[in-house]
Amino acid sequence: MTPVTTDHWPYPRWVAHRGAGKLAPENTLASFRLGAAHGYRMFECDVKLSADEVCFLMHDATLGRTTNARQQLGAGVSAVGGDHPWNTLAQIDAGSWHSRAYAGEPLPTLANIARYCLANSFFLNIEIKPTPGLACRTGEVVAQQAAQLWAGAAVPPLLTSFEPDALAGARDTQPELPRGLLLDTLWTGWLETALRLECVAVVCNHALWDTSSVRQAKSAGLRTLSYTVNDEWAAQRLLDLGTDAIITDRVDLFPPA
Repeated sequence: MTPVTTDHWPYPRWVAHRGAGKLAPENTLASFRLGAAHGYRMFECDVKLSADEVCFLMHDATLGRTTNARQQLGAGVSAVGGDHPWNTLAQIDAGSWHSRAYAGEPLPTLANIARYCLANSFFLNIEIKPTPGLACRTGEVVAQQAAQLWAGAAVPPLLTSFEPDALAGARDTQPELPRGLLLDTLWTGWLETALRLECVAVVCNHALWDTSSVRQAKSAGLRTLSYTVNDEWAAQRLLDLGTDAIITDRVDLFPPA
């Protein structure tokens, strides 16, 4: 595995958000397949831990928005995904909320997604999405499993998080895996934190990038990525600024050149 650095950056410019954004149920294998059908070669997904520390894909802390957990598990059962063991989560329908065409689509594990990406030479951005209170431990386990799953691969996944503690856990466990700090505001010390965590990239809400912030990041040797870009004017602005990658829901709008 060749180390990813700011000088050796193997990832493509266009990244499919949560698989295929909103065109299929997010963070499912079906969504990845649809993004791939539109020509995308890199995907972003959210990964958290089950109660027995299986890494699985889900954005929210709770199950309600993107699964049928309430109907399947019954009232009075915890809505927090991380409170349940994997053998329970594996039975949940993560597709019917989106449309009938995807009814029965399961929650995938990180191992499921790794096999799909590796078999097709796709790249992956894993957002470490901890259950509240488990940031460091989630970073440790996700990094450890990612290192095992991508052992021997030419290009490792990029690990990102809004949680510095999650990135610290990943760094301390598998320092060779590349990391990126996610930002929804340019809070005081963001650049110093990214450097302290030995990140190779900063991933911003696209509106935060301007000439000054791009210059700061690039002068510090960091790559510049943006989320979630769904309008042509926003994408063109980021291209004109010289940013490195664009994460989008609109796999149907932007050809992944």
